[in-house]
Amino acid sequence: MAHHEFTTVGSELLMDAPILAVRRDEVVMPGGNTAYREVVEHMGAVAVVAVNADGNIAMVRQYRHSVGQRLWELPAGLLDVKGEDPVTGARRELAEEAGVSAQKWGLLTDLVTSPGFCEETVRVFLAQDLGSAERLQDTGDEEADMDVEWVSLDQARDMIFRGDVVNSIAIAGIFAASEVLAGRAEARPADAPFDLRPTSIAARRPGPDLKVVASDSSGMR
Repeated sequence: MAHHEFTTVGSELLMDAPILAVRRDEVVMPGGNTAYREVVEHMGAVAVVAVNADGNIAMVRQYRHSVGQRLWELPAGLLDVKGEDPVTGARRELAEEAGVSAQKWGLLTDLVTSPGFCEETVRVFLAQDLGSAERLQDTGDEEADMDVEWVSLDQARDMIFRGDVVNSIAIAGIFAASEVLAGRAEARPADAPFDLRPTSIAARRPGPDLKVVASDSSGMR
């Protein structure tokens, strides 16, 4: 069966903020009509299931203003350095949020968090053979109020079913890690191609810090 090619014939940047942007695309629909689709642009992110020698994983509890609650999550962060290798970003976030380094890395999954309207894709890694690293110092942002705990995979799964873990990235990572560590699946190489990594913000902002917004970044393109 032949599929329609959804071609973008126009695009307008509606809002450009440090960690995301919003654009409106005009897209050719089947039959030749065009329709508008709003897209939240994102830099992409990484998350880490870090497993220590006791089989416990690092989890962080962090305030999320969009839901007004502290959520249990995996160590994670934005790919906000232009061209940064995802494993490098994951190493940084694991050290900053959990005070941990890792010698062994594998890829658990690439997760498209909200494909109906958002570009965000998160690469979730499995980190093993852990050591210590210098943890992030208090910055005055949400990270300054972050808790870190080590829990077993069984406990983490129970937290999901109790409703204590609701972050979709954490849920996917915990279940994927459970399958790999039980021998029922294999992690992919950590450097596998990341075809779904968002590129819109990186293409528009000169970098290297992708959170820096240009003063003239608005209008049609």
